[in-house]
Amino acid sequence: MSRPRHWDPTGERHGGMPTYPWRMAPDHLLTRRQLRARGLRPGGQDVAAQILWRSRRSDGDRAAFLYRLDRAKPVRPMTPGRWRALAAANKARRTCPTCAADAGYILPAHLGTCLPCADGIPRAA
Repeated sequence: MSRPRHWDPTGERHGGMPTYPWRMAPDHLLTRRQLRARGLRPGGQDVAAQILWRSRRSDGDRAAFLYRLDRAKPVRPMTPGRWRALAAANKARRTCPTCAADAGYILPAHLGTCLPCADGIPRAA
C-alpha cells in the first residue's frame, strides 16, 4: 500500500517541516482554530508541523500550520479595556462615511458606504 502524497513526518521532502495529509496529523498537533476551541493559544511557540492538501480553487496546495498541544497556553481573558477597544473598532466598521449613520451592520468593503448611500437613496434624518 502506498503512502498519501503529502505524508512526510520526518520533513525530508518539505524543507525539514514535518508534513501530513488532510486529517492524518497526530492528535498532539493542532491548528490555531483547534487550540482556540479548547480555550488555548500557541503561546509563542514555533510551528511544529503542517498539513497540506490539494486545493480545488487554485492550482497548488494549501497549508495549515500545526502547534504542539503540550506547549499551548490558555487564552488571555478579555479585560474591560480590550472590550472597549473592540466595541470602538466595530462601531467604526458600522459607521457610514457618507451619511455618518450607524448602519447596524459591517459596511461592505467593496462599497465603502452603507447600502442606501451606495444606491443613492437619501436616509431619513
